Amino acid sequence: MAPKFEWWAKGNNRKGTPVVVKMENPNNWSMVELESPSEQDFLVEGRREKSRNKNARQLTWVLLLKAHRAAGCLTSLGSALIALGTAVRRRIAAGRTDTGISSSSSPAIAKSKPRFLYSCLKVFLSLSLMLLAFETAAYFKGWHFETPKLQLPYGFFDWVYTHWVLLRVGYLAPPLQFLANACIVLFLIQTLDRLILCLGCFWIRFNKIKPVPKTAISDLETGENGCFLPMVLVQIPMCNEKEVYQQSIAAVCNLDWPKTKILIQVLDDSDDPITQSLIKEEVHKWQKGGARIVYRHRVNREGYKAGNLKSAMNCSYVKDYEFVAIFDADFQPLPDFLKKTIPHFKDNEELGLVQARWSFVNKEENLLTRLQNINLAFHFEVEQQVNSVFLNFFGFNGTAGVWRIKALEDSGGWLERTTVEDMDIAVRAHLHGWKFIFLNDVECICELPESYEAYRKQQHRWHSGPMQLFRLCLPAVIKSKISIGKKFNLIFLFFLLRKLILPFYSFTLFCIILPMTMFVPEAELPAWVVCYIPATMSFLNILPAPKSFPFIVPYLLFENTMSVTKFNAMVSGLFQLGSAYEWVVTKKSGRSSEGDLAALVENEGGKKMKHQRGASAPAPETEAEKKAQKKNNKKKKKHNRIYMKELSLAFLLLTAATRSLLSAQGIHFYFLLFQGISFLLVGLDLIGEQVE
Repeated sequence: MAPKFEWWAKGNNRKGTPVVVKMENPNNWSMVELESPSEQDFLVEGRREKSRNKNARQLTWVLLLKAHRAAGCLTSLGSALIALGTAVRRRIAAGRTDTGISSSSSPAIAKSKPRFLYSCLKVFLSLSLMLLAFETAAYFKGWHFETPKLQLPYGFFDWVYTHWVLLRVGYLAPPLQFLANACIVLFLIQTLDRLILCLGCFWIRFNKIKPVPKTAISDLETGENGCFLPMVLVQIPMCNEKEVYQQSIAAVCNLDWPKTKILIQVLDDSDDPITQSLIKEEVHKWQKGGARIVYRHRVNREGYKAGNLKSAMNCSYVKDYEFVAIFDADFQPLPDFLKKTIPHFKDNEELGLVQARWSFVNKEENLLTRLQNINLAFHFEVEQQVNSVFLNFFGFNGTAGVWRIKALEDSGGWLERTTVEDMDIAVRAHLHGWKFIFLNDVECICELPESYEAYRKQQHRWHSGPMQLFRLCLPAVIKSKISIGKKFNLIFLFFLLRKLILPFYSFTLFCIILPMTMFVPEAELPAWVVCYIPATMSFLNILPAPKSFPFIVPYLLFENTMSVTKFNAMVSGLFQLGSAYEWVVTKKSGRSSEGDLAALVENEGGKKMKHQRGASAPAPETEAEKKAQKKNNKKKKKHNRIYMKELSLAFLLLTAATRSLLSAQGIHFYFLLFQGISFLLVGLDLIGEQVE
C-alpha cells in the first residue's frame, strides 16, 4: 500500500493541464484546454491560494465584526430615537404658549407687544396652504407650472388658474424680484464686511499685534520703577440673581490690588426680600474678613442697570477714585485682572476704556450654548479686536471692563434712555474723542443662557436697544467734530450694516422672499444665494472657534431661525414700540463655581486662586426664609414654552418646501425643509434647557 500512498502523494504535486468545462445540460458540454503552466507558476499559485484563503477568512471576520457593530449602532439609535420621542412628547405636553405666559405674567407688557408680525405670518401661512392645494391640483392636470403651455380656459378651475398665473407674472413677480435683488446686494455687502474683518484679524495674528502697557505687570508685583497703583472703584450691579451672587462677590474680593486703593460696591436692585438678605449677609461676611466692600440697595428700579450705576456714581466718595471696573453678577474676574488692565492707562490720557474678553464656563452644556459660543467668539476675536486695533473704538460690552471716571463724566455719565446703556456711553465717549483698547488675552469667566427663553429675551434687548440709540444719537453723530471716516464707520458700519441690515435681510430673504418664490416661480433666487453664500458666512463666523466646525450646519439654520426675534426687536426699537423698553434680567444657572475658577487659573498658567470664603451661621429669620424658599422651589416645575411666531414660520417653510418639491428645485427644497425643521424645533422649545 505504500507505493500507492506515495503515488497519491506525488500526484498532488504533479503538473496538470488546466481546462475549462462549459456545460449547459448533461448531454451538451464542451471542454477547452488552456496553455500548460510551468512549475514556477504552480509554486506562485500555491502561495497565492494560501494567501487568498487566509485573506478571505480575515475579511469574513472583519465583515462579521462590522455587521455586529452596525447592528449594535442601529439598536442604540432605535433606543435613542424612542427616548428622544418620549422626551419631545413629554416636553410638548408640558408646553405653554408664549402669548399666554406673557399675558398672564405681565398684562401691561403683553398689551404693548406688537402683534402685527404674528398676524401677517398667519395670513401668509393660510394663503400659502391655499396656493399649495391649488398648485397641486394644477400639477396633476399636467400643466407642470409652465406658463407658455397654458391653454384657454374651458372650466372654472382653468379660468381661475390662468388668471392667477397672469397675475403673478404681471404684478407679483417684478416687485418680488426687485426686493430679492436688493436683499442679495445687502447680503453681499454683509459678506464682504465679514471677510474684511476676518482678514484684519488674520493680519493682527500674523504680525502679533497686541496692546502693550507702559508699566509692566512685573513692576506692579515687585513695586519697582514707580509702579502705577491708582484708586479703583469696583461695581457689581445685580438684580434677583441669587444663583451667582456669592461667586461674583468672592472673585472680586480676591482681586490682587492694595486694599487701601480699592473699594467694592455691591449694587443690589433685587425686589425679593430673601435675595436681599442673602446678598447683604454675604457682604457683611466679607467686611468682617477685611475687604473694603459696601452694600447699596435701591427701592425704586428706575432706569434699570443704567439707573443703578448712575445712582452709585453719585456717591460722595467716588471723587476719590480714578477708575471704575464693572462686573455683572455672573462674572468672576481672576485675581490679576486689575494688574493686566490698569497699567494700560498710565501715560495714556486719551484712553477711556479697557475691555476684557469673556470666557464661558458652560459653553458645552447643550447645543444652544455651543451655538452662542460661536457667535460670541467671532464677536470678541474678530469684531472687537479689529475695531480696537484699527479704529480705537468698539461697543462696550457692559461688563468686564475698566473705565476712566473722567471719561464717563466727560461723556455725560450713565443715561437711562435705552436698554443698551453700555453702547450708549461708548458712542458718546467716542464722539468726545476718547479711545478704547480691547485685550483679547485677558479673560473674565461668566456663563451663557441655557434656555431658549432666556436667550431670546437677551437677544431682543440686544437688538432693540441699538435701534433706539441710533434714532436718538444720529443728530449728535452728524454734528460732532470727529472725522468723516469715523462718522461713516459709526453710522453705516456700526449701526446700519451690523445692527439693522443684518437682521433685516436674514429674515426677509430666507423667511419671506424664498418661500414666496416657490409660489411665484417667475421670481428666482439663485442657488448660490441659498447655499454657497450662507455657507461662506457661516464658515467665516466659525473660524475663531475651530472646535465648533461639526456644528456649522446647525449654526447656519439656527441663525436664520433667530432672525425672526432679531427682526422683531429691530423694528420695535426703531419705531419705539412697547416691547423695545422691556428689561428682563437674563436667567442664570450658577454653573460657575470655585472649582471652575481654579481650573481656569491652572489652564492659563498656573496659580490657583484661594478663596477666603468662610461659613457663617445665618440668623434664625434668614434660615426660616431659606426653608420657605426651598419649599417654594420644590413646587416649581419645568415646562416648555411654545413660540407661535416660530411655529408659524416652520409650517410656512415646510409648505414652501412641498411646493418646491413639485417643481423639482433640489437645493431650494433641502434648504426650506431643514430650515422649516429648525423653526419647528425652536418653536416647540426643544433646544436648550426647560424653564421653571
